[in-house]
Amino acid sequence: MLGNGDATFTQAMPIAQDSGGLSWVVVTGDVDGDGDVDAAVANSVSGNGAILRGNGDGTLARPFGKVGRELTVQQGTHAARLTALAILGSLQRELGDLDRIVAWTRVFGMVNSAVGFNQQPTVINGFSDLIIELFGQECGAHARCAVGMAELPFDLPVEIEAEVAIAT
Repeated sequence: MLGNGDATFTQAMPIAQDSGGLSWVVVTGDVDGDGDVDAAVANSVSGNGAILRGNGDGTLARPFGKVGRELTVQQGTHAARLTALAILGSLQRELGDLDRIVAWTRVFGMVNSAVGFNQQPTVINGFSDLIIELFGQECGAHARCAVGMAELPFDLPVEIEAEVAIAT
């Protein structure tokens, strides 16, 4: 187990190695210290890169539901923005300084979507816009995919995977 204050993380699992020898890993964990593995944050920093996953504000806080049914587009966009803040909080804890981030390379946004809902890119803009606002176009611009999902864990409205390059 890996620890970080009150949070406890499960064993890191290697998932890939790039041509430069950088090992990428994913870690899932108990963010709030209640003994349950939270879906809210999964991240790992290895060498000069990191893979992150998050949803909501780092907890299983409301709102819950499908965008286009229980939630409006604006509420979904706000959930994506909260997801960015949760991921930034995880990076801050891991790196100690967000200035070490040299590039946001990839974002994969998943939206818990009602049947017929097709505005997933607008929802995930809540994440992307905040990252570009904070890091600038050069560092914050990223490749992105925004897709609708029939269900997300715990009926969360948004889940994000992101990859960043970091200065060592």
